[in-house]
Amino acid sequence: MSHQDTPHPFDRRLFLAGTAALALAGAPSTAFAQGEGGKAAASGQRLRQMLADFVVGFDIKQVPPEVIERARVALIDTIGVSVAGSHEEVSHIVAEMVKAEGSSPQCTIVGQSLRASPQLAALANGVANHAMDYDFTFLNGQSVAAVIPALLPVAEVTNATPADVLGAFIAGCEVAGRINRASMRMGNDGGWHITGIVGVIATAAACSKLMKLPADQVAQALGIAVSLASGVAVNYGTMSKPLQAGNAARNGVMAALLASKGFTSHAAAFEGNNGFYTSFGRALPTDFAPFKDLGQRWDLITIGFQTKYYPCGGRGHTAIEAALMLREKIGSRLGEISNIHCLVSKSSATRINTNYPHDVEAAKFSAAYVIAYSLVHGIPKINAFTPEALKDGRTISMAKLVTAGVDAQLSDAFGESPAILKITLKGGETFEQRRDYPTGSAKIPLTPAQLQEKFMDCATQTVSADSAKKLFAFVNTFEKQAAFGEFWTLIRKA
Repeated sequence: MSHQDTPHPFDRRLFLAGTAALALAGAPSTAFAQGEGGKAAASGQRLRQMLADFVVGFDIKQVPPEVIERARVALIDTIGVSVAGSHEEVSHIVAEMVKAEGSSPQCTIVGQSLRASPQLAALANGVANHAMDYDFTFLNGQSVAAVIPALLPVAEVTNATPADVLGAFIAGCEVAGRINRASMRMGNDGGWHITGIVGVIATAAACSKLMKLPADQVAQALGIAVSLASGVAVNYGTMSKPLQAGNAARNGVMAALLASKGFTSHAAAFEGNNGFYTSFGRALPTDFAPFKDLGQRWDLITIGFQTKYYPCGGRGHTAIEAALMLREKIGSRLGEISNIHCLVSKSSATRINTNYPHDVEAAKFSAAYVIAYSLVHGIPKINAFTPEALKDGRTISMAKLVTAGVDAQLSDAFGESPAILKITLKGGETFEQRRDYPTGSAKIPLTPAQLQEKFMDCATQTVSADSAKKLFAFVNTFEKQAAFGEFWTLIRKA
């Protein structure tokens, strides 16, 4: 396969401008004509109502066992990552703000000693889950990162069971799947943070299910969530990225609570003029056909998700693994490297860069850092993303050798972020490694042992090893637990 080998650093402005131009040049495309008011002519039913009917009619007892198993894995991963993320600086700042609000102490906050109202607990939980960029990827990025962080406080105030939470989570994921699949370019080409604009709607759906709202109120909650959707990709690599996840969690709870009290939204909030798709999708292709297979196809299985094995931006994981493979080949000759050239797809180039990071948040999206760290130290786990790790002289020196470019032949399909890494030694000898799918992807899922290893590594960042073991035993059989019981104590900071 041919590709360009000329080294050059990514210029985010160039790539973002390029994708924007492509989006503007493309003609808008909708599969269904929209009548006045934005009615979806294909089925005669508004999208908001279609989603609401699915949520209310959803019954976990009728779901295939493999869907429940995938949801259980997602929940285990989310709880572990949230406990770990709760000790990050961004979580401490948000927790201090929540404390200052002095809200009604009804709900547990993951990894914290304080309690708060459902909305503020969801905010803090959502930030913690996304703080390390270690949470799983579903469709367009971490589209459901806000769902479980919001469901936990709602479950606590409604006395819901773990099985109820798992069912609400599955329903929220399937809602997110349809919203995403109807306009798949909103994230990559539109510049939106899918966690914030789709996640809030999925969260509203899940919370409405857990609260057992009737169909008309669920529909209202979904429409309210459309107005609360927000999040832009420019803030990747800063504390504002996890804030967007926390905001989605809080706003999803808010939407459900308001709807339960009679608050209203527009019937055509999704497909109407100036609705969700015309506002966030702009001139991008839109097709409402995915809404028609609700309850018939399960996106958690058909599409699956990536359980991250490294606590950083998912677009860089294939480059990390290519670096780890080359590290084995080069062995003791790392000191002879003269150049490290990384090739990625066009969309991946808009999400990562070759700048040496100035802080931990930026490190998660720096190809130069994660590649250099992997070559020098091996597998980058949680301790790779600390202020101390960023000061390592060997990593800094190696990162200066990293250049990058775009290979147009590398797949730009959703859920794929292939990378080619080429290392040249001072004597001219070259080593090349391609990696199409990372560990943790649907193609190479984590083994049960790897999932437990990740959970324990995450949980022990905040709670004791004994508490972490008990917590894992609970979540590993989550859907079989009769009640939450000691769960609330186990996820709190002592």
